[in-house]
Amino acid sequence: MSCTNVLLAPSSTSTKMDGSSTQLNATLICAPIMADSVDQMLADLAKAKIRGADLVEIRLDSLKTFTPRVDINNLIKGSPLPTLFTYRPKWEGGQYEGDEEYRFDALQLAMELGADYVDVELKVASEFIVSIREKNLKKSKIIISSHNYENTPSVEELGNLVAKIQEAGADIVKIATTALDITDVARMFHITAHSQVPIIGIVMGDRGLMSRVLSAKFGSFLTFATLEPGVVSAPGQPTLKDLLDIYNFRSIGTDTKVYGIIGKPVGHSKSPILYNEAFKSVNFNGVYTHLLVDDISSFFHAYSSTDFVGFSVTIPHKEAAVDCCDEVDPIAKSIGAINLVVRRESDGKLFGYNTDFVGAITAIEDGLRGSEEVTASADSPLKGKLFIVIGAGGAGKALAYGAKLKGARVVIANRTYDRARELAEVVGGEAISLADLATFHPEDGMVLANTTSIGMQPRIDETPIPKEALKHYTLVFDAVYTPRMTRLLREAEECGATVISGVEMFIGQAYEQYERFTGLPAPKELFRKIMSKY
Repeated sequence: MSCTNVLLAPSSTSTKMDGSSTQLNATLICAPIMADSVDQMLADLAKAKIRGADLVEIRLDSLKTFTPRVDINNLIKGSPLPTLFTYRPKWEGGQYEGDEEYRFDALQLAMELGADYVDVELKVASEFIVSIREKNLKKSKIIISSHNYENTPSVEELGNLVAKIQEAGADIVKIATTALDITDVARMFHITAHSQVPIIGIVMGDRGLMSRVLSAKFGSFLTFATLEPGVVSAPGQPTLKDLLDIYNFRSIGTDTKVYGIIGKPVGHSKSPILYNEAFKSVNFNGVYTHLLVDDISSFFHAYSSTDFVGFSVTIPHKEAAVDCCDEVDPIAKSIGAINLVVRRESDGKLFGYNTDFVGAITAIEDGLRGSEEVTASADSPLKGKLFIVIGAGGAGKALAYGAKLKGARVVIANRTYDRARELAEVVGGEAISLADLATFHPEDGMVLANTTSIGMQPRIDETPIPKEALKHYTLVFDAVYTPRMTRLLREAEECGATVISGVEMFIGQAYEQYERFTGLPAPKELFRKIMSKY
């Protein structure tokens, strides 16, 4: 389904003293508290307050020992934030395996003692509501929840589920599904944006991250964020720190424009840190997020709204992205790969560009000029150099094209020789297999550029070429920037070569992307300051 023409309620704004407006949203941030003791829970409740949560979800099913009246009373009194009590049974993804009546009694007790919210599963909601009907427990709001750990149903099925949860007596509807593909999130956005009742809509898993980051844009009552990385109550939850500090969650409203990096894998990318910090520095109303995409064509079809306006594209989608665009910049068309897609607001058309080769080639030229072997000249220091490109994908094409443009003699080394040959024919170069690279040294003073993901986290011990072969190169560039100093660069430096990190390419290509995203000059000093931390 497409997010096109989603109708959204206007968000509220506040006006600063200088007359500018700051975007606000009503979506709450809830921190799950999952400790195995009440004492640890009380400590975590204090942490949640300090770290910026609006409320806490106290997961009673995580406690190893539990004395209901005493423990719940202590937790409510000791919480500096509003409380949501959940006692999740194993059959709905929790840890509780005991008697249902005991579980109901504990949730009812939480209501009696002053809990702000309790969460009850749809499967037993009617039974639970009957059990409390005669009691005056109006202070507590009842969240009735449905969890699907298999998939995300159709929009029609989700709509029917919302109606069923409402009929069961929910004050707040909660639906959590699983993302098999990032396009599944679009269906949840459709439901939350059109809901006439308070609703929590979450799509679990790494492909569902966007549902959490953009929950305020699409009208979710709350989103969940964890105190610590990895300590999650459901797959795909970001940390409080990331949600607030990286994604600027408090500034996201219904009119916030969405940007992101499309890739697979993509979680290692520092792009959200870079762009969101830059957006924040000039009060630009946009948010930039990781987009774990399996099929880029399906992604653009699902998110065809002009709310989704700008995308960085990385491995393995740079070549496939060309066919998704309505227009492609002539240089990018020559390369046959793009790393930037911008949607025009007036008609929704997609425009593709390649900023990879400028960032990388400039960094390599600067590195050569900084070495003692290169004298000042009007020509590129790459002119006449033997330039070896490892990889024949999108980034490889960009580097090969850029080097050829600068007068270098280009050789493509790739695991699949046929792909290397295809690219070599396009740029007028030679081709070898990656296996042959270890013994390939027709001359000294060559330049090597790795454009593959070999050596990227988590496989940081890998390298595309033996150390012994690196003595024939005067400069080695690695497009990988996580880690900054890859094994390839470390060994090249030990062999006496000038090394250029992928961070230089990353920053260089980001300048043009930011300007095309925002229409504003790139904050170059800020970009370098941010990336110096990594």
